[in-house]
This record gives sequence, structure tokens and C-alpha cells, in this order.
Amino acid sequence: MNAQPSLSSLAKMIDHSLLHPTLTDAEILAGCEIARKYDVATVCVKPYAVKMAKEALAGSGVGVCSVIGFPHGNSITAIKVAETEQAIRDGATEIDMVINIGKALGGDWDFVRAEIEAVNQACVRNGAILKVIFETDYLQDEHIIRLCEICSELQVAFVKTSTGYGFVKQPNGDYNYQGATEHVLRLMRRHAAPEVQLKAAGGVRTLDQLLKVRELGCTRCGATATASMLEEAKQRGYR
Repeated sequence: MNAQPSLSSLAKMIDHSLLHPTLTDAEILAGCEIARKYDVATVCVKPYAVKMAKEALAGSGVGVCSVIGFPHGNSITAIKVAETEQAIRDGATEIDMVINIGKALGGDWDFVRAEIEAVNQACVRNGAILKVIFETDYLQDEHIIRLCEICSELQVAFVKTSTGYGFVKQPNGDYNYQGATEHVLRLMRRHAAPEVQLKAAGGVRTLDQLLKVRELGCTRCGATATASMLEEAKQRGYR
């Protein structure tokens, strides 16, 4: 991915993220208009907003992605599957599902695998694709590698770094997160099968950061700064 990309190909890397818990319907609809204007890959919305986003984007080339078990991944598997199926019925063609992070940290890989498989099967039989969110800030390299192996074995469409809301409590009591770091992206790209795509999420806010994650092998990126990144690309002469 070293050749200079087109403006369109950069836009089609972006899932325009509309996931903040305070967003009103009016703000979500405004975000859909940004997505339509820049012709991004998808809008990524909370499950209740899928139908509304689908209607708002009718006639555009922008898809609708729904998050599942978001942001902490702790719903039971049957609920994640039901939530997935409902989102697809409402118009989602892509699903971003958060794993059960505690099960991964506890080494219960049979549970983790079975859950990913159940949600992936729900996607596949309904014509959607799955992106599996690891929430890498909570994990060690060994967990990330095992998750990449499981997702590769199950032939999921994407592995994804973060929700953007996985804040880790620091020793001083503050909360922060790193998100899609270069180390994590390199690790995921190295250990996921070549046919499994990579989505960066968490901390990609500038054009240079978008170009960097592309260079590291990402084909999709979650972003709220869509307009500023693509306007900067225009100013730099991307066509």
C-alpha cells in the first residue's frame, strides 16, 4: 500500500463513527450527511439507530455498520447473536462485535471462540460481514495473538483494535487509552491470516495518522474526524 491513494480510496477506508452515548438523533442524522458527502465506507452506529441511518443514507454508496455488545462485550452470546440478527434486519451490512474481554484475559478460549463463531455465522447466513473488536488496551500481546489466530481459523472478515471507549484506569486515578498503536497494528497484521482484514479504531484523527495505518496494512479505520481528514487530503492534492 505504498502508492499514493486516491481521495476516494481514502474515504472508503473510513467507517464514520457515530457512537458517543450522548449523540441525539439529530446529531446522528447530521453525521449521516457527512458520510454521504464524503462517500465513506459506512456509518458505524448503535443498534437502535441502524434503521434511521439506513433510511437517511438511501440512494448513497454508504453502508450501515452496527456495533454489538458495545462497548464492554459482556452480553451473553445468545443476546449478541439476537442483536446481530436484528441489526441486519434493520439494514446493517456490517457488524462490529466486542469480544468478552474477561474471558479472553482468563484464558477461556473455548468460550471466546464459540462466541465469535456464533456471531460470525449469524452474519454470514444473513449476508453481512463481521469485524471482531479486541479492545487491545486491556490485553497483552499473547491475548491479541491468540485472538488473531481464532479469527483466522473462523475466517471472519476483519479484526479490529478498539471500541474507542476502552478507557483504562491509571495508578493516579485518571482514565485514558491508546487505541490503534503502531505496535498493536503490526502485531495484528502479522498474526491474522492475509485474507482477514484489519480495522484501526481509537486515536486516528489526522490525515497523517490515516495514511500511517494504511501503510501498516489497515483497510478500514473508525473515525470521527472524517471531514477534517478528507478536507486536508483535498488540500494536499489527493484526487
